[in-house]
Amino acid sequence: MLDKNGIAKRIAQEVQNGFYVNLGIGIPTLVANYVRDDTSVEFQSENGVLGMGPFPFEGEEDADIINAGKQTITTLPGASFFDSVLSFGMIRGKHVDLTILGAMEVAQNGDIANWKIPGKMVKGMGGAMDLVASAEQIIVAMMHTNRAGESKLLKKCSLPLTGVGCVKKIVTNLAVLEITPDGFLLLERAPGVTVEDIRGATEGKLIIKGAVPEMKIE
Repeated sequence: MLDKNGIAKRIAQEVQNGFYVNLGIGIPTLVANYVRDDTSVEFQSENGVLGMGPFPFEGEEDADIINAGKQTITTLPGASFFDSVLSFGMIRGKHVDLTILGAMEVAQNGDIANWKIPGKMVKGMGGAMDLVASAEQIIVAMMHTNRAGESKLLKKCSLPLTGVGCVKKIVTNLAVLEITPDGFLLLERAPGVTVEDIRGATEGKLIIKGAVPEMKIE
């Protein structure tokens, strides 16, 4: 089973050389820490940053340099800062190759709910609606179940939707899954996790084709 950093490490393997990548709040922000040194990638944040680096070490934070989640970040040589109009122009113009988001729920058809729980105070949707409407490739990083042990991979989302049929792949603490027309296709198992563990934690339709390999986390 993976922790949050393990999920981020596995998703970092999906980042290809030359990609422009938007990282959502939560687990996705950790992905920048684990991209291979030989991979050239530009991380974009919708508050107006292009060229984010790993999180700063304790004591080296600059409170003026933050991501969309108000976390302090570092920047790489050549990084740029700009207003939200230009930032969302990049997103809506489909100039972002990969978007990595957290989620409260994902449905087996690729619907995502990640911005609101009715009755609870929220800061707002932020850029999530634009990101899911514009990105060609969306990977979700999340825990497989909620704190009550209930599945977050569902037949149908119960929370207000952020986007419809947009998620392509999901990486959880238990598995890597791909959205297909027939349901969640199980691609990989987390270390120490069995197919039956994953089946029991997945409410939506789980598709298993042959032997499922264990994730390789470097």
